Amino acid sequence: MLRIGIDLGGTKTEGIVINEAGKMLYCERRPTPQDRGYRAILKTIHALVLDLEKKAGQSCRVGIGTPGAISTRTGCLKNSNTVCLNGKPVKDDLEKILSRPIRLANDANCFALSEALDGAGQGAGVVFGVILGTGVGGGIVINGQLIEGLQHIAGEWGHNVLETDGPPCYCGKHGCVETLLSGPGLAHDYALHGGDPSLDAKQIVTHAAQGDARAEAAMQRYFDRFGRALSTVINILDPDVVVLGGGMSNISRLCTDGRERVARYVFNDELRTRILPHVHGDSSGVRGAAQLWPAENSQGSSD
Repeated sequence: MLRIGIDLGGTKTEGIVINEAGKMLYCERRPTPQDRGYRAILKTIHALVLDLEKKAGQSCRVGIGTPGAISTRTGCLKNSNTVCLNGKPVKDDLEKILSRPIRLANDANCFALSEALDGAGQGAGVVFGVILGTGVGGGIVINGQLIEGLQHIAGEWGHNVLETDGPPCYCGKHGCVETLLSGPGLAHDYALHGGDPSLDAKQIVTHAAQGDARAEAAMQRYFDRFGRALSTVINILDPDVVVLGGGMSNISRLCTDGRERVARYVFNDELRTRILPHVHGDSSGVRGAAQLWPAENSQGSSD
C-alpha cells in the first residue's frame, strides 16, 4: 500500500507518494489558496490527492500535516496561523470529500515523526523535533510513536512565555518563545537594538558572520534565548536527541554556540542530549504526514 503525505502550509501545499520503504515516488506542490478561504483549501487538497493517485496508479492512504491541531473537545482545528482553518472540522470534511479515513497531525509533529523514524533521530528512544521558521513548534516521538497528548498540544514549546516584556504574539500573550526565536523574531530584535529594519533573519546571520558587531550581538541574544527555552524542554522531557528543522535551523552555530547555551541552563552537570540538524530537509514534514500511516510491515500506529 502506497502512502500519500500532504503538508498544508500557509503559502504552499505539498503532496508526495512514498512506498513501504519510505522512498519518495512522486511529488507535487500547489499554492495554498488561503485568500479564497476554507473550502478552496479543501478543494486544493482533494485535487492534489487525486492527481497523485493518478500518477501512482492506485488508491493510497492519506496523512496530512497542518498548522495547528485537532481539538479533542470539538473535533475542529485550533491554534492554526492559517486562521481560516480554525474552528473548522477539517479532518471530518476531508474524510467526506476523499471518501476514506485519513490521519491528520500538527506539521511539527509530522517533522518530528519523520526525523525519528529514519532521519537524524533514527534509533533514539526519545526525540524532540523542533521547527524554527516563521513560527516555532515542536513534536515528541518516543520509541517510534508520536506523542500528541491529551489535548493534542504536546511539544508546543513555541507558546511558552520566555520574556514577559517581550513582543506581542498572535496567541494573545507577550514574549512567547515564537516571538523571539522565529525568523521574524530575530529581525525584530535586531531592529529594536538599532539594526537596519529592512534586514531579514538570513541577512542578519550573514552580517554576523562577516564581523558586523551589531548583528553578532543579536545572534548572541538569540543563542541565549535558544538556550533558556530549550533547556526547559530538556529538563522536562530529557530527550536523547533534539532535531532542528525550519529555516532558522540552517544556522549551523545552533549546534555549537546554541548547544553551549543549552548546557549552561539545563538542570544537570552536563548536557548529553544531542542537538542535530535535520536529515530530510524541507521534505521532513510531508514525509512524516505520510508516515502517520505506518508501513504495513511495521508495528503500531499514530491515530
